Amino acid sequence: MYSEKLELLIDGTWTAGSAGDSLPLINPATEEQIGTVPCASVQDLDRALDAAGRAFRSWKKTTAAFRWEVLSRAAGLIEARKPEIARTLTLENGKSLREAEGELQFCADATRWYAEEGKRAYGRVIPARSPDIRQMALKEPVGPALGFAAWNFPAGNVTLKIAAALAAGCTIIVKPSDETPGTAVAIGRCFQDAGVPAGALAIVFGPPAPISEHLIASKIPKKVSLTGSTPVGKLLQRLASETLKRCTMELGGHAPAIVFEDADLDRTMDMLAAAKYRNAGQVCTSPTRFYVHETVYEAFIAGFVERSRKVVVGNGLDEGVQMGPLITEWRLGIMDGFVQDAVAKGASVVLGRERLDRKGYFYAPTVLRDVPDDARAMNEEPFGPITQITPFRSFDEVIERANSLPYGLASYIFTRSGSVTAAASDAIESGVVGINHTAVHEAETPFGGVNESGYGAESGIEGLDAYLRTKMVTDKRI
Repeated sequence: MYSEKLELLIDGTWTAGSAGDSLPLINPATEEQIGTVPCASVQDLDRALDAAGRAFRSWKKTTAAFRWEVLSRAAGLIEARKPEIARTLTLENGKSLREAEGELQFCADATRWYAEEGKRAYGRVIPARSPDIRQMALKEPVGPALGFAAWNFPAGNVTLKIAAALAAGCTIIVKPSDETPGTAVAIGRCFQDAGVPAGALAIVFGPPAPISEHLIASKIPKKVSLTGSTPVGKLLQRLASETLKRCTMELGGHAPAIVFEDADLDRTMDMLAAAKYRNAGQVCTSPTRFYVHETVYEAFIAGFVERSRKVVVGNGLDEGVQMGPLITEWRLGIMDGFVQDAVAKGASVVLGRERLDRKGYFYAPTVLRDVPDDARAMNEEPFGPITQITPFRSFDEVIERANSLPYGLASYIFTRSGSVTAAASDAIESGVVGINHTAVHEAETPFGGVNESGYGAESGIEGLDAYLRTKMVTDKRI
């Protein structure tokens, strides 16, 4: 049973919205409507903007130690409420309850990390050329911020933006996905109950385009953070350029996974299968282009198919389920289109290729072999449970193919050779690189892409610095 009360958070008050407009909320595992999402009107957005501006004037003056106390309490509440929030997340998003609980633990860890790191937003004293002058580079919060978050990690994407902004002394208005609103509401309640003052955090829902256009056009916010697709990132960046807002863009990827001939094949297949079918492949860091050395190609395909065949697909609330549904029905047609195009261009289907015959937006784990480089699935991010595998012969060849796309978020390299590890990690164009494993994002490590996968970083000291600006103060004694 879905129990989260869906409301907007504006100026410290939970509300249904002034216009009464709403959207249906659908459980992707059952196709049933489980809630109604309130939509923010222009008047609601203006109230949130005004409140964020007013709250910033006081929140930025709080000490880092005080903000540490508030965020630490929020982390504790996220952890304490993890079972309830995880259930809401699974009902909205479809991922397994185990994955949802892991995501919530990451949120608690990240909030604690930002609480601590906020106390280390150091400036510096710069030696002057004159003995009667003192020069100081100071860090200060950039101002009210806007956060736009995708549905695939509805807790993590929202929490990273809220925690970083508040730790830095900024206020923030968050626009989560309308597909997963309850998770954001539950996270927001944790921060509010921890003592975040009215106006410092707002949560709004509704059609993305008009809301983002209205919020970004305002002169009140000074910072935009997006987790979303590359096309959306380009659009929001253009909008932000009108008022020269600072941006962090965590955009789409198309991660190559390069398996060299000396890789530990069993461990490699175990890790890649787990990463591929996590959240039904709806992960921006999901391995999507599998380049396997020709000498181990057949063995890899056989082993990967065996592992893919054993993946338990079903409702994420059910015991033992490893992979849930796609987020919306129209994504099923997208999967079919990728497979049909690849087959037409010479690929072979080894496993899967169909929507499962049951209620819900379930697509079978699908493995394609001998996928040519001109197939759509090798050039457009599939964002689903499709694995496309192709052989390679030489180091230079595979690096060139891996770097052939404009994206550069995550990449994976599997080898026992230290020299190959060093050469490949240097040559690959990617914001994060996993060597012999796929865990490329922790609370304390920077996460972000290059090229058309965006710029800036979340998590780590870089994630906090994104919400800080530098002020140079030079003081001459008189």
